[in-house]
Amino acid sequence: MTMKSATTFLLLAAIALLGSSCKSTGKQPSGSVYKGRLEVKALCMNYTIALVEGQVDTSMVASTWVDESTGKSYTNAFRLGSPCTFPASINAGDEFYFVIDSSSKQDCAVCMAYYPTPAKALPIRVVPRP
Repeated sequence: MTMKSATTFLLLAAIALLGSSCKSTGKQPSGSVYKGRLEVKALCMNYTIALVEGQVDTSMVASTWVDESTGKSYTNAFRLGSPCTFPASINAGDEFYFVIDSSSKQDCAVCMAYYPTPAKALPIRVVPRP
């Protein structure tokens, strides 16, 4: 095998491996599925979500949180911890299903404007209705 054909072979093998690791299995997520509601959709992905159905460790959400800008109170609230993967089509008041997912890398540009959010944040991934 020549050096050129060996290099080509290694390059094609690497591409095949990378391509196979990126494919979606189409399977339902194996973790618990929760139902949430987007309560506040503020600028720069300062989103507040309330847990509507399902139980999580109480240390992961704010049992009660008050939006200092509006004075409105929310229960079982958390800040969106995964802004790069959250669908833009979900609006304030919309309910959706999600799993807690800290495996995806959050590597996107998010502006730094401030809007109050709960101190607790969860990395989530929106999933189809179970």
